[in-house]
Amino acid sequence: MTKKNDIVGWIDYTQKYGDRKIRTINPDVQSGSTVLFNHFEDMQLAMDHNYPGVDYGTHGLSTQKAFEEAMCKLENGHISYAFPSGISAITNTLMAFTKSGDEVLLCDNVYSPTASFCHNILEKYNVKITHIESNIGAEIRHYINDKTKLIFLESPGSNTFEIQDISAIVKEAKKANVLSILDNSWATPLFLKPLDLGIDITIQSVTKYICGHSDILLGCATVNQKYADEFSKYFETVENYANPQDCYQALRGLRSLKVRLEAHQKSAFEVARWLDKNDIIETVIHPGLESHPQHDLWKRDFSGASGLFAFTFKKSYSDEKIALFANSLEIFALGFSWGGYKSLLTARPYKRDGEWVHDGKHLVRLSIGLEDSSELIEDLKQGFRVLG
Repeated sequence: MTKKNDIVGWIDYTQKYGDRKIRTINPDVQSGSTVLFNHFEDMQLAMDHNYPGVDYGTHGLSTQKAFEEAMCKLENGHISYAFPSGISAITNTLMAFTKSGDEVLLCDNVYSPTASFCHNILEKYNVKITHIESNIGAEIRHYINDKTKLIFLESPGSNTFEIQDISAIVKEAKKANVLSILDNSWATPLFLKPLDLGIDITIQSVTKYICGHSDILLGCATVNQKYADEFSKYFETVENYANPQDCYQALRGLRSLKVRLEAHQKSAFEVARWLDKNDIIETVIHPGLESHPQHDLWKRDFSGASGLFAFTFKKSYSDEKIALFANSLEIFALGFSWGGYKSLLTARPYKRDGEWVHDGKHLVRLSIGLEDSSELIEDLKQGFRVLG
């Protein structure tokens, strides 16, 4: 018997060809617009919006459903929906649960396109956006009022890595009947189970660790039972669907997620600890290090760490010097996103809506891939030499 959280277990997808069954481990990549009904009565049910199955391609076909079922199982959720990208999962979830006059409490460390959507789109429709501290906990009660509809968290933030006290926030949110959403792309469902902690909706940028190869764009939102019907009605209304080939690749990525994440975690810790002992470095911002301000929360809520973290230099280097350092790297590639097999680097000063200890400093973010950690350290070492 396959265990509840087993994403590698045997799945039997069967089709018939002639008088023989074709049995495969993975599902077919099914695509199409028209879905055929077996009986006229089923078509009538679909016209009355009572058909229990899929009645058109825009509702997602079998490959998408197989991926959604796997994600829902892994998240311990009630229902999951796939979207064409991570930001699409975020924006659709926000649209599904807000209306004019509502207020959204937005954690200050969220993915920048999330904040951009909130300010450029939701505010246009009279949804108030209020920023809250990136390391917030029970004090969120001071922000909640009669207009507050939902709280959007990202723990840890994928650029500056602050962690929120999820349990304390959930407690206050439930008192006020406020919906809670958490972007869990950094930890994935393997290292953090937000729904088990009381979060109502968890979002994954499948593009990153779940896919693992930087070759698809996909997102997923998983909802608890309380909000499942409301989200399902929204999903059916907007007829959002995901590319079946991308769903197939994401489902394949799920099978190796545990092995890959363990490798990312191990190498990232090795690189982070080397950086932490390097005289040129001021701060290594990695939730799994004891020096991280919310390390105790990480130990309490998370079962592991992914390969994404950041560091700052002691010296304030010019943009030109930072460019020399980045351009000298041979293994680390320069590119956005993270979670793939290739190690990546970005660097820029970050600002926060409120006070932030690293305000204005170049934050160098590393996505540690699957290369040998000793080679990554040597690459950074030779890069530091160009800084003088």
